[in-house]
Amino acid sequence: MDTQNTELKVSAIKEGTVIDHIPAEKLFNVINILRLDKIDTLITFGTNFESKSQGKKAIIKIANKFFEGDEINKIALVSPDANLNIIKNYKVVEKKKVIVPDIIEGIVKCVNPKCITNNETVRTRFSVIDKKSIKLKCHYCEKITT
Repeated sequence: MDTQNTELKVSAIKEGTVIDHIPAEKLFNVINILRLDKIDTLITFGTNFESKSQGKKAIIKIANKFFEGDEINKIALVSPDANLNIIKNYKVVEKKKVIVPDIIEGIVKCVNPKCITNNETVRTRFSVIDKKSIKLKCHYCEKITT
């Protein structure tokens, strides 16, 4: 019997960020919310990897990109259990767990068509009322968004 190694390995990145522990079904949500289709750098992603804690997970590697502030909040909104691994010179130099903030500003649109944020130039603002299932309450009209 031929016992050849059939495992494929994804090449390492020298500098950048690896977003790990994304639920497999949320991979394209993360790609879309971060607008990774507009980035002009090497991006590698995979999905349906075995995970002891999640069953199936996805991963994204972005060369020469380091996320901050609102970008990390965006990741937390669609994948609250994700981790960011900061890579420098091919080594993980820092691991960050994304944290869903208490207040979300300017990222999410209110679902209420009568809300002032949908009718005037007003920056959206939501209180996070459930961090696990991601439920947001509009600061202006108090409509709940999931």
